[in-house]
Amino acid sequence: MCRETKREPSWVSAIRLAFLRGEITVEGVLEEANLEPGHERTVRNVLSTMADRDLIRPVDGKEDTYVPGPVLVNSDRHGLDFGKASDGGAHRWQSSD
Repeated sequence: MCRETKREPSWVSAIRLAFLRGEITVEGVLEEANLEPGHERTVRNVLSTMADRDLIRPVDGKEDTYVPGPVLVNSDRHGLDFGKASDGGAHRWQSSD
């Protein structure tokens, strides 16, 4: 996080939303990263790049909405404390091993 602006990179916010909510939206990333309005295009570019790398997947029929992709879902999450996380987040999903 940038101490001066109390903002964090969009990709960090997107991953946090994926694990805690199970859904990533442009608006959600803007809010989570504490970005000012007008950064939507940048966030869309970041999310598009993340989708290209299979970290997240677009939701059919919902523009600017993504869910965790296979790379993120199957990432190493052992030993992390998700006790206060929601039931819909990626940490609750079953791996497709």
